[in-house]
Parts: sequence; C-alpha cells; structure tokens
Amino acid sequence: MRWVSLSAWIIVCLIVGTLGSRWTAPAIPGWYRRLRKPSFNPPNWIFAPVWTTLYVLMAFAAWRVTMSPATPDRGWALDLFGLQLALNLAWSWIFFGRRALGAALAEVLLLWAAIAATIAVFARVDALAAWLLVPYIAWVSFASLLNAAIWRLNRQTDPAKPLARTATQR
Repeated sequence: MRWVSLSAWIIVCLIVGTLGSRWTAPAIPGWYRRLRKPSFNPPNWIFAPVWTTLYVLMAFAAWRVTMSPATPDRGWALDLFGLQLALNLAWSWIFFGRRALGAALAEVLLLWAAIAATIAVFARVDALAAWLLVPYIAWVSFASLLNAAIWRLNRQTDPAKPLARTATQR
C-alpha cells in the first residue's frame, strides 16, 4: 500500500508538470526565445530536469505526510500542498499560455507564499517532508526573480507580439 500511495503522488505531481509543459513547450522556440532576458537566465535545457526532480521531491514529501499519523495538521498540510500544486500549474498557463508577464509575477509570489505555508505545516507533521520542499522554494525564489526581470525588460512591449532580438539573442 505504501508504494501505491507513493506512486500515486509521483503520478499526480508529474501530471501537473506535463500539463504545464503543454503551454510551455510550444512557447519556447518562438515567443519565449524572442523575449528580452536577464544575464542570469539559465539555458532552456535546464528547466525540464530541474522541474522533474522537484516534482519527484514534492511527491515524496506529500507521500511522507500522507503516511504520517492522522492529525488536523496533516489534513491542512495536504490541502496546502494541493493549493500550491494548483498555483504551480496556473503559473505555466499565465506566463506561457496567456503570455501575461506581470500577472505571472503576481501569481508566482502567491505560489511562493503557498509553498512557504506548506513547508511550515509539513514541518509540524514530518520534518523530512518539509526539508524535501526546500529545493522547490529555492527554485521558485529564483524563478520569481527571473519572472520579475523578464517582465521588467519586456513591459514596454506587447509580449504577445514578436520582439526585436538584441545582439546577444541572435
């Protein structure tokens, strides 16, 4: 039963990643490539392995909480986990699907707060589960800075339209 539960959490988390990639992948070669980006923007190939790793860590953390003794904190922790997972998916839709950079920035800040709250409640249920989410909040912190920088660099243009590329992007 423990492996079934772990497998279910992994599947749920990876489905969220897969759904998000349905908006992300088509935008990368065209719209996203043409956006002005800061010097600290990582190469595109890094995102898929980082997110896959984070989704597996998230699944393992949720599984540990699921397997912990039933308490009010456990239920609250799993509710928060579901909320942050929904916000995670929503960011992909807002940023890549809607191409709304400012709205995506506001949303990623909500996501960050939801992850922080999830970590805090997970810590009351299972300390290791909380620690397993630390790489996730670290990456979302970086992603928030990246989102802010991309929004700042592109806010004077309509992000849905092709942008003139700078010399460094050619």
